[in-house]
Amino acid sequence: MKPATLWPERLLPAHSVPPPWPGREVRFDGAVTYVRETPATSPDAEPALYVHGLGGSSQNWTDLAGLLADRLDGQAIDLPGFGRSEPGRRYTVPVFAERVIRWIEYSDRGPVHLFGNSLGGAISVRVAALRPDLVRTLTLVSPALPFLDFRRSLQGRMLPLLAIPRGERVAAWRLAQLAPEVMAQQVMEACVADLSRISDQRRREALEEIRVRYEAAHYAAAYVRTFRGLVSSFVRSYLPGSGSLWRMAGSVRAPSLVIGGRQDRLVDVRVAPQAARVIPDSRLLMINGVGHVAQLEVPRLVARAVLGLLAEAGASARRADLAG
Repeated sequence: MKPATLWPERLLPAHSVPPPWPGREVRFDGAVTYVRETPATSPDAEPALYVHGLGGSSQNWTDLAGLLADRLDGQAIDLPGFGRSEPGRRYTVPVFAERVIRWIEYSDRGPVHLFGNSLGGAISVRVAALRPDLVRTLTLVSPALPFLDFRRSLQGRMLPLLAIPRGERVAAWRLAQLAPEVMAQQVMEACVADLSRISDQRRREALEEIRVRYEAAHYAAAYVRTFRGLVSSFVRSYLPGSGSLWRMAGSVRAPSLVIGGRQDRLVDVRVAPQAARVIPDSRLLMINGVGHVAQLEVPRLVARAVLGLLAEAGASARRADLAG
């Protein structure tokens, strides 16, 4: 593990607040996946894939993908049951990882620069460990890798739902009690440390995403069942066997960047440094005053760290080619 290298701020594109990138529905393997595409602004841009977290969507990557468009030809997908993708049959980290693997294979864009936030980080670690041939570099933002003290997470208050038969019905009832505006504000407060960093446009977009969730009959079940699957993966990671996400992290060979916010209220702040220690070729960036979604809260800083990773990975690849 070493500190992340930051690309010069002056080399980033000028500040802007782009609208969400255009999206489309793609049916493969019998289900629809919704994918947003960030057009590359350079002919030699390399493929990238962005994977959101629990309760998120492909829109979570709008700003970062735009900032990286000169280097990366980006796609961001909605996981099954979230955003505008169709629901799935099962909601576990292995099932989601297999969907991501199948998308990379189906789109024929691999190997990709793979990005994951929160749940998407756990999924991306599994993808990188199982299919190193599909991953050029790995960037994890507040990855939801296993931790056992749920007092360090606002998600801990959801644990009782997992003990209730059909807890998703309780979740659906709770959703029905809250106006979309209230829900959007609560989500922002949970994920973002400094709300002044979020523009009015991004707030409006978040509200629209909440309205989409309200219209999806499957959303509450998808959320609760995904949380149950994530907690199960946490428990398995501290038991013997090959399914441990921590053991998988130790087998990742892609050059990696791990980013954590010191004011993260959803994932234990000790997870990001631990992930960087476990992943062999890793860089760590811990950001003061930032919460769970650094790519939304401080996208320019995250972009600088990613571009630093890409520069280092490119230099290593060139040295390997010369040595070969």
